[in-house]
Amino acid sequence: MHHPRPAPRATDPRAASPRVAGALVESPLQLLCTVEAHAAGYGGTDTNVHVRDDVPALGDALSAVRGLALPEGLTFDLAGRRSALTAREPVWLVGDAFSGLFQATVPLRRPERVVLVDDGLATLELCRLLVRSDPLIRIGKPARAPRRRLGAVAAGRLRSLAADGRVTIFTALPLSPDLATGLRAQGFDVRPNRFGWLAAQPADESMPEPTIVVGSGMPADGLIDPDRYLDWIRSLAEEGALRYLPHRRQTPELLAALASIDGVTVDAPGAPVEIRLRGLRSGQRVISLPSTSTILLTTIISPLGVPVTALDVPADWWTQRASADHRAHLTSVVELARQARAAAEDVKEIDSPEENE
Repeated sequence: MHHPRPAPRATDPRAASPRVAGALVESPLQLLCTVEAHAAGYGGTDTNVHVRDDVPALGDALSAVRGLALPEGLTFDLAGRRSALTAREPVWLVGDAFSGLFQATVPLRRPERVVLVDDGLATLELCRLLVRSDPLIRIGKPARAPRRRLGAVAAGRLRSLAADGRVTIFTALPLSPDLATGLRAQGFDVRPNRFGWLAAQPADESMPEPTIVVGSGMPADGLIDPDRYLDWIRSLAEEGALRYLPHRRQTPELLAALASIDGVTVDAPGAPVEIRLRGLRSGQRVISLPSTSTILLTTIISPLGVPVTALDVPADWWTQRASADHRAHLTSVVELARQARAAAEDVKEIDSPEENE
């Protein structure tokens, strides 16, 4: 079953979108946000989604998305990186502007429009770099001179396209007023992703546990002490039964240790949490360390009466591998989640005026 997309207004940048779009998808979140962008009219009449075929979690996400009522005009190509961002696709939907493939391709071709969709906190860093006119280099990743030059050229091409009114940033992340103003001053069209397509899908999966923990990738990345992380889960389990949704990078050793804790049910890998947790209801709660999922889940399920909490990382959990900039970048999620919660409440009040009478 397919859902028709709303027709754009004449003053909307979607009104001039060429017929065919291509999307480069390299993570489950990019996939979900690409579908939302197409559903909202920011792709083409037809959007070819090029999906990497070497990311196991992405295969699970694609299966879950295909099980929902997709908007008209979407096709999925599992050849992935080898066929993405071609001259035959004048609109590009890109989740990872730090990707080597994107940065190597964008100087060689000039698409008619680029739509940047969310890829976790990297999207915020991308916006900051664009405003500062810095090269597009991932935070916490050392880059040699050739890669920095490539990042500088890619950033210059995006700013050039934006100056011509040809770049849209479609994001569910709450941008600070200064950041949003800086982007718009350079010509970037900033549009909110409120997950309208996902909100319209039926929620089939239910979870009985009162507490849901969304797993963090920080232990696997070596940023926090895994023993402290396990102690934290044990303390939560002492309060009552909980379900743990693993992060796609978590190790088998950590998952085995989690599964051995009394009161903890460890889920198998599957669909993105943004899809799986739509069936939660009032009386349940979602807890996580700082992650983009906390912000997105706040937008999606807080209006249902389910609180989503991002907890600060205690100072003694961090390892030497986590630089001060990296810590600040991750910790900023707590404030962003608060802003997302306030925005979700505002939308709920607008959508339900009878409750305020």
